[in-house]
Amino acid sequence: MDIETKIELVKKKPTEEIVTEQSLREIFEAYEHPKHYIGFEISGKVHLGTGLCTTLKIRDFIQAGIKPTIFLADYHSYINGKLGGDMEKIRKVANGYFKHCFVSLGLPEDKVEYVLASEFYDNDYWADVLKVAKDTTMKRMLRCITIMGRKEEEGMKSSVIFYPAMQAADLFGLDVQIAHAGMDQRKVHMLAHELAPKFGNRKFASVHGHLLPSLLGVQRMNPDEEAVVDAKMSKSKPDSAIFIHDSEDEIKKKISKAYCPEKVAEGNPVFEMAEYLVLRERPMKIERPAKFGGDLEIPDAAALRTVYSEGKLHPMDLKNSVARELITMLAPCREYFAKNKEYLEQMKEVEITR
Repeated sequence: MDIETKIELVKKKPTEEIVTEQSLREIFEAYEHPKHYIGFEISGKVHLGTGLCTTLKIRDFIQAGIKPTIFLADYHSYINGKLGGDMEKIRKVANGYFKHCFVSLGLPEDKVEYVLASEFYDNDYWADVLKVAKDTTMKRMLRCITIMGRKEEEGMKSSVIFYPAMQAADLFGLDVQIAHAGMDQRKVHMLAHELAPKFGNRKFASVHGHLLPSLLGVQRMNPDEEAVVDAKMSKSKPDSAIFIHDSEDEIKKKISKAYCPEKVAEGNPVFEMAEYLVLRERPMKIERPAKFGGDLEIPDAAALRTVYSEGKLHPMDLKNSVARELITMLAPCREYFAKNKEYLEQMKEVEITR
């Protein structure tokens, strides 16, 4: 496969940004199989944004000859108070439920390397953490803690200061050429880019993916402000997200209640699931009675944006089609967890003891 085709695979949705495309090109010129990583905290159930978006992108990477790593960040989860800050539970869920969510989506261990952070960390790693901290101002580090889903002004334990330094050191310690994350992790990647010359000039490219908005739609930052922002899907808010092992009825119910304003594509979670998940794989069929226009095949996201924005596609018809497509895409997950119920039981145990 030629380099330009590989770059197009990396750029495919849900990729939103590459820092930089020229760096990526140089990496493909220098490495036949560049190393990739994406890291995750171990917290609640895995939703579409974490599971399906990541899996679709990793499939692109594999096709482009990239060697992927999913980093199970147990220490980061501990610092951020996930699963009650119980390290034993965090590690159990990391190696059990969480890893097997990705396995259920078609990323077995012979295709993806799964690394538990605490088994990877050694003296050299912790020395790198201190080196990152030494070369970063307190103000810059505090700006970076927003990668934890926290505001800078929130009351916090002093341990959170280590979090961005650890994430940058993860990247250097794993010696990756492609760092992969959601757009919410951009700040720490930019910090790592700036520090790379002090770590042997380890050149890497960052691939930042689109964040799917909450099913509940946009939220105002402040009732007195006019600006609005999209709230992303959240494990802690079940009604805001579709979990990858939800039943067919649960998927239908959640999408039927989702925010989906007529003629509005921006910030519309149902439209974005169609754009970033369904239509990247294949055309989407809209099934509807003849009196409402009859069946319609939508070839790509641009065509969907046109017909929806012009009011030629009703929100309920879009919802029904997206629900049907997601039910099909997530069928392997439901089947996997039906055969491996012990992993879902892990999550039930965690929820009971919270």
